[in-house]
Amino acid sequence: MARKRRTAAQPSDAAALALQAASQDPASAADLLEGESDTVIVDVLQRVAPGVAQDIIAELDAPRQSRVFQLAPEIVAEQWGGNQTYGEDSGGWLMEPPLAVFAPELTVAETVERVRELAKKALVTYGFVVDPSEKLIGLVTMRDLLLSQRDQRLADMMLREPFALKASDSSSDAMRQVVKRHFPVYPVVDAGGLLVGQVRGNALFEERVFELSAQPGAMVGVDEEERLATPWSRSLRFRHPWLQLNLLTAFLAAAVVGFFQGTVEKIAILAMFLPVLAGQSGNTGCQALAVTLRGMTLGELDAGKSRILVMKEALLGLLNGGIVGLVAAGGMVVVAHMQHAGRPYLLGAIVWVSLTASCIVSGLAGALIPLALKRFGFDPATASSIFLTTMTDICSMGVFLALASLLLL
Repeated sequence: MARKRRTAAQPSDAAALALQAASQDPASAADLLEGESDTVIVDVLQRVAPGVAQDIIAELDAPRQSRVFQLAPEIVAEQWGGNQTYGEDSGGWLMEPPLAVFAPELTVAETVERVRELAKKALVTYGFVVDPSEKLIGLVTMRDLLLSQRDQRLADMMLREPFALKASDSSSDAMRQVVKRHFPVYPVVDAGGLLVGQVRGNALFEERVFELSAQPGAMVGVDEEERLATPWSRSLRFRHPWLQLNLLTAFLAAAVVGFFQGTVEKIAILAMFLPVLAGQSGNTGCQALAVTLRGMTLGELDAGKSRILVMKEALLGLLNGGIVGLVAAGGMVVVAHMQHAGRPYLLGAIVWVSLTASCIVSGLAGALIPLALKRFGFDPATASSIFLTTMTDICSMGVFLALASLLLL
């Protein structure tokens, strides 16, 4: 049964709905608001963070969007519509209307009076000074307004060429630009320098924190939109396709073992060490993957550093694989003696070579997979762990069983 529509927004109801909507994925939040009146939806959208509001708006059907835009304050509706023209991962997606916008010929006294009126309905942190074409040319702080002469023009006391974010920049790029600035509000301009909005520092940091918190889930196929409050049916749709892909890749690894089934049947001791090789090489690859994703997130992978990263991970794979391989080889020799298996030292050598080789490959894979995903336009973290596990399993088991078949049979 559809929820009864309300014709007017009750503040307590809108506040509660805003809290619920902010804790859910966008589609679930849109479902939550579906039975509410357009007025309530407008109220809720103005209470949540700008990025959350944009995500919810994108989930509304076109007629509902149109009605919501008509009911919202004109400047807010224009901002919502403008934000929708930028990508979900952009700084433009997080913009609020820049209310405190002034012409350079205004005096300090005139500006103060306008700020007083604006402050009655919104938080004003900075004043943005624009020319007749709306190009950002300066910034005014409240302190400067307080200390300047009342008849002084803004053009004479403003901060010229202020720092501004580009609306088309990704939130990651925006975060890297502001990480050492810590301003409460940042003006946002388009490619031509026109002022198109403002982004609050807390909104930018919250968006980035959310993206970082979603990264581990993305590595194993959990959609970044999924939240604790996401209904189980939608969570199933988010996760299940990746589990099917994981099953398919697991079949590839199983096929490698099946190809050498005769070898395993003749030398049963080999089966004991398959999980050892898969586990060690898989962990090596995950370490390389984690470091690579962290470097990409922090913007440390500048041009030319990708090759250095790949070479470093290959070297670490060689060294870690060689050292761990010696321990595993010793374990194989001991077990082979205990079970009276033939050629125990050759078995140990096979374990050492296989583990070293598989750790080299897994280190390379951990670095190359996110780099390749990014190059082809995908999120570097998307299901990267699934692809990595497939490569490490196939390599570790394939090399181990191939060497055993070649040298022992």
